[in-house]
Amino acid sequence: MVATIAQLIGKVNPKLYSTNGEELLKKYKTLNKIPAEKIKPKSAAYLYSFPEGVQKSPTGDPSAEFKIGYDSSSETLEPLYFWLLDLMNSFGLAPEKLVDNFSSSPGSGHFGEMGIKSSQMQQQAQNIMGQVNTVLRSVINIIYDLKEFKTRLQSYKDLKSKNAAKSEAATLSLKQLWLDKVDIQKGNSSVKAMALGQAGFQTLLDAFLVVKDEESVEKLDLNERVKRIVKMRINEFLSWIGNSEEELKKRYELERTYLKSQVNSLKLYSRWAKPYLKAAADLEQKEQGRAADFVKTFNTIILELSLLGKAEIKPAELAQDSTLPLHFKKYKGRKYYACALLDFKFRGIPQKIQSGQSGHYVFGGKIEINFKGYALNQDEIDMLYQELDKSDLGDVLKLIEGTTTESLEQLEGEIKEFLDEKTPEEEEEEIEKPKETNPFMALLGKTSKKKKKKEDEDEEEKKIITSIKKDSYDEKVLREIAGKKATETVFTLFDVYKKGHRMPSYA
Repeated sequence: MVATIAQLIGKVNPKLYSTNGEELLKKYKTLNKIPAEKIKPKSAAYLYSFPEGVQKSPTGDPSAEFKIGYDSSSETLEPLYFWLLDLMNSFGLAPEKLVDNFSSSPGSGHFGEMGIKSSQMQQQAQNIMGQVNTVLRSVINIIYDLKEFKTRLQSYKDLKSKNAAKSEAATLSLKQLWLDKVDIQKGNSSVKAMALGQAGFQTLLDAFLVVKDEESVEKLDLNERVKRIVKMRINEFLSWIGNSEEELKKRYELERTYLKSQVNSLKLYSRWAKPYLKAAADLEQKEQGRAADFVKTFNTIILELSLLGKAEIKPAELAQDSTLPLHFKKYKGRKYYACALLDFKFRGIPQKIQSGQSGHYVFGGKIEINFKGYALNQDEIDMLYQELDKSDLGDVLKLIEGTTTESLEQLEGEIKEFLDEKTPEEEEEEIEKPKETNPFMALLGKTSKKKKKKEDEDEEEKKIITSIKKDSYDEKVLREIAGKKATETVFTLFDVYKKGHRMPSYA
């Protein structure tokens, strides 16, 4: 079962917006452990002077929740929805769409057309994702090649080291590589083949590994035949070192360039795939379960929409016009918002209107609109969005990110290691370049502050909210004002909307 927005708000502040909040807090101890599906939601109930006949809450106080319904086979949903959307914007609420679900009965023509469109989007996404996987495998192979090249280049670098032990170890490593990759191609006349398979050459391999150049061969206590072969092979080896290092550096740079090209292609394909994946997800229908309104063979559609609008309470302005005490001009605490939640539930009959070669559907039927008001602070709104991402409402986006962006993020560290690598010349310039300092700060015995690393900033952004601190005295005052404004706003929205639509209705 998917939690509603009202239940998620009830979880964020169970004491104010849930009838069973105290009970759930005792049972689960912390907010983040409370299952949103178990919340019994309620709206704000702040005192406000409404006209006579306005709905009352169970306690007798004016309730910040109003309901209106229309039942008209000729009236479509779009004009009603956009009329209310524009009205919320005119109130400065800047509404956001949090829920957008639909279900068509399997026996309807609308179901078939949505299925065709969804299949087309899935096919397009599948084709692009196939290309993404091909390029991704290429990137992985290039990374492994670059790691191998880097290891071999390190041996060439150690060869020139002033540390005798490190230089000797690098020489032996390169000799072994030359024996296995180059000399072995000579077959029976290779050093290893002669030393291990031919009589009189048992010392050849050890002699080759010991000598450094042609001159040092003469110092060995060996027969002339072995010395001649060692001289010849050590000369070939030294020539190979110079040429192979240059070739390996060129190959390394070419592979780095190719890696950059493939990474850019991968990002491009991922960008192309996302709209198709998102469109395919948007065309998925919500499971209605045992809903009595939903009959398989009927020509029926059910739509669910939720809009959340919020208006910030500005303490400095309220203090300026004497609504609040003057000390609120310097208020630095959490922001508070008057929030309006509009839930639409529509049950209609899809009717196709032909327009040229194609057509589109219009929906006439029954609509229920719930207007609910809340007073929320910034922490509660952040936690609400966090809960949305955790719920089934955010599952689709997680799947899309998992198939595209996360594939790159897993390799990001290794990719950056090679793409951001500096040449020896650039490293020397960086060492020689003096660090910029503020001389006036130095005179005061202070140093310039280091900028936060990007990783630290990312960690702060990803910080999960598990609890919300209680309101201070000033914050309680702001919440009371936000609650009254939310109650007034939702009633005004409800009242203006009801008066502006003369249709068969019920409340």
